[in-house]
Amino acid sequence: MTETPDYRPQVPARPLRVGLIGAGGIARTAHLPAYDAWGIPVVAIASRTASAARELAAQAGVGTAHDSVAELFADPRIDVVDIATGPAGRLDLIADAVAAGKHVLAQKPLSVDAAELPRLESVLHSARDRGIRVAVNQNARWAPAWRLATLLVRRGDIGQVVGVTHLHDKPLPPLTGTAFDDVPHMLLSDYLVHWIDITRCWLEGTDVLAVTAQDSRVPGQPGEARNPWHASLQLALASGASASIRVVGNARAKAGGCPFWIHGTQGTIRGSVLLGSDFVELERGGERTRYPLEGQWFTDGFAGTMGELLTSIVEDREPENSAEHVLATVRLGMAAVGSAEAGGAPIHPEELVLTPSGRAQGVRA
Repeated sequence: MTETPDYRPQVPARPLRVGLIGAGGIARTAHLPAYDAWGIPVVAIASRTASAARELAAQAGVGTAHDSVAELFADPRIDVVDIATGPAGRLDLIADAVAAGKHVLAQKPLSVDAAELPRLESVLHSARDRGIRVAVNQNARWAPAWRLATLLVRRGDIGQVVGVTHLHDKPLPPLTGTAFDDVPHMLLSDYLVHWIDITRCWLEGTDVLAVTAQDSRVPGQPGEARNPWHASLQLALASGASASIRVVGNARAKAGGCPFWIHGTQGTIRGSVLLGSDFVELERGGERTRYPLEGQWFTDGFAGTMGELLTSIVEDREPENSAEHVLATVRLGMAAVGSAEAGGAPIHPEELVLTPSGRAQGVRA
């Protein structure tokens, strides 16, 4: 049997201390439970609403609830700031954290506004000059099945990647009547960011030639559901590889999941994530290896992103999920939205280069 790479989250023996910004559902149900399970110390919480921070701190057993985000930035005990807020104002929070000398884990999507990118790059340049690490909470990179698949691809178990295929075969999360109603092309600009991001990780080392995307309403979609429930995205790459991501709609399936295929010149990886469907299988040379998996995307993926940031700080290196690396994912998402706005016409980025983790430049896979 092929040796199984270590796909579980890695956390330093003595983790640095975290201050959490945000007291919403994702902080409550994912960030804090993950950090508690993996021994990552959260010493303070702040939110735009002080009462929400106090309530969450009391529920989670966190000793300090600051009355303002500025107080949290000034807290000398905090080494790393976890920004678990929505996209609005996120760049300001990253810039303020860097100015305060704090390392940063920022929620995804890192940005949905192309006009922000020059300032974002300036902030990241300042952080790099000061030795401050800025990472992105692309937690799906540490979903057990996707993380193992990434490590198998990196190890060369299927040779050069020929194609990546994803199918969303599960119900969509609750969208109608939520803030997602007000996010244009929500599936492409927000929800599918995880799928876009993991796909570029599997295709690193080549240039993206074209991004094509469409979204549309589906039969039976209620009128009050303002955003399209179907979306599809295709990538064409200079290596000749291709990628496809497809959400057919709000799938009526209890036993579904999100299957994926990574075809290579020497083998194939098959797998799935979510709804208990998780598995990874490697087929090579006429033999199949099914790998046992432990853990779940929620909440182990959240421990993975923070653990990688903390480990990178201790080891004085760039994290795999550095903001500079994730910029390629951001640009892919923006290109997808641009294509959908143009009725599915291909977008040809001038430079979209997908480089290996920690060394991203421009937009390359």
